[in-house]
Amino acid sequence: MTIALSVPLAACGDGCGNYVASRADAPGGAMSAVMFQRDCGATTGFTTQVSILRPGELPNGKGNAFIADDDHGAARAGDWGGPWAEIQWLGPDRLRIRYASGTRIFLRREEEAGVRITYQQVNEG
Repeated sequence: MTIALSVPLAACGDGCGNYVASRADAPGGAMSAVMFQRDCGATTGFTTQVSILRPGELPNGKGNAFIADDDHGAARAGDWGGPWAEIQWLGPDRLRIRYASGTRIFLRREEEAGVRITYQQVNEG
């Protein structure tokens, strides 16, 4: 189940702020995937990031599984400002991240915290 949120988090020590776009708990509730926008000020664009965390935890700093931007408008934007993406659990230890075509990816881990992650680039969200 994916829950859409718009929760500003406290700014990190690096001057950036994280804003939760959605959270999805794994079947069985052992882990959570949190998708968020990271804003580091007017001189940088918005990013979409995903962290695999314990239930109830919020991202503090950069994403640990996925980090991407819209490559100067090449990718479709999500409602939160960063490139469109979607998170979906396929099992208790398997997560799928779908993301917009044209997205520029900086981090794309295939495993984080015991969770296997697959990716799917899509033309439409």
